[in-house]
Amino acid sequence: MIEKRLIKRLTTRLRKLYADLETPPVLDMSEFFPAHLDLEAQVLALRSEALTVFRENPNVPRFHDILTTQTRISAGDGKNWRMFMVKSYGYVIKDNAAKTPVLAAFLRANLQVKTAAISYLDPGKHIPRHHGPFRGILRYHLCLYAPDCGTENAPWLKVDDQCFPYQEGAGMLWDDTYPHEVLNHGPNPRIVLLLDIKRPVTRLSHRALFRMMMIGGWLHTARKARIMRAT
Repeated sequence: MIEKRLIKRLTTRLRKLYADLETPPVLDMSEFFPAHLDLEAQVLALRSEALTVFRENPNVPRFHDILTTQTRISAGDGKNWRMFMVKSYGYVIKDNAAKTPVLAAFLRANLQVKTAAISYLDPGKHIPRHHGPFRGILRYHLCLYAPDCGTENAPWLKVDDQCFPYQEGAGMLWDDTYPHEVLNHGPNPRIVLLLDIKRPVTRLSHRALFRMMMIGGWLHTARKARIMRAT
């Protein structure tokens, strides 16, 4: 309970400190993340890595196993949301990176990517409406596997009440401090590459706060790295 209260207080303060940063819900990838083209050109290799990971590692942790404060959105409906963490707040989970060499090579060449995970949703999984605390990062999704795309059961991401159906091989850059939710209501899993990218800022206070967040997140990841390793 103490940890949850501290996180809530920190979240409120972070929102206030970054409140002066104006941003739309969905951003132009060519301006804020031009490296998306390199990723999307390798989507077939990335998909192959992701499918192999989840086929050979049945115990990839659920999100709330990694971060207990996310239990409400991760475990609320009894369906699994699994997160294969390759990098978190700059900390590389080496065992997992070794299982995804194409992704690992991209991360080494693009240090502005601070977190990278392969996100797996069970059929029927709903991540309820919520929002992130920190406008210092931008979130990128690249849909790797979603057989129900293009059907009435297509999985979707909703950001600020705008609905974006997933399309295999297509990426999207967005601000996760806006309310958002995900639904995979078809009969097949949905697998997405999730990246958190450092937002370019000029104010010294924003840079200092970002550095503090990265240090805190890095230390948390170092403590949780054993849980994050897929087995």
